[in-house]
Amino acid sequence: MKYTENMQQVADLQPDYLGFIFYEKSKRNFEGIIPELPNAIKKTGVFVNEHIEIVISLVEEYRLEVIQLHGDESVEYVIELKKQLAENRALYIEENKSIKKKKNQHYIARNDVEIIKVFGIKDTFNFDILQPYLEVVDFFLFDTKGKERGGNGTKFDWTVLENYPYEKPFFLSGGIGLDDLEQLKIVLNSNLPIYALDVNSKFESKPGVKNIQELKKFSENVILSEMK
Repeated sequence: MKYTENMQQVADLQPDYLGFIFYEKSKRNFEGIIPELPNAIKKTGVFVNEHIEIVISLVEEYRLEVIQLHGDESVEYVIELKKQLAENRALYIEENKSIKKKKNQHYIARNDVEIIKVFGIKDTFNFDILQPYLEVVDFFLFDTKGKERGGNGTKFDWTVLENYPYEKPFFLSGGIGLDDLEQLKIVLNSNLPIYALDVNSKFESKPGVKNIQELKKFSENVILSEMK
């Protein structure tokens, strides 16, 4: 998301997550103001090989509840990020536990910040590389491997996921649009631990602006397919 009015329109559709890209090279790079959103929507910051200190600073500034790592972040990076987030959370709770309201009080997330690690897939994928991340991330996200760090608007071969060997839930991403509803129905009814669908470029009129009617149609059809 990038523009305030569009954020509020999408929020009315009650998605579980809204993403904000903090990556200067992206045409969807976010530098604005996030309006008040329903508590049920998790604000997600998308980062690419960013310094941990900057990630933590933006988590506090924008009150993010989820971090999506879209670069080449190592297991050691994720461990250090989680460590610093936990230390900051513990410190802020201790400092503010006796203060109900304070004008400049630090932001404290309701829960631990979720970590999503992204991996790009094209025609094949070695799932063994996920093994070291299993204990340190909450979810994986599988996107199409392309020139851009996401938002390429193309799908990878979803049959590759049939070889996914873990129970760790994941987000399915990569050029998902209205034309994929029938294929999605099959995938969603498989035994794969698909936690969420990540949609983006196929629903844009321009980078960062989502087509509300198309998103609504997609959402309604996905819900119906899951109920069958």
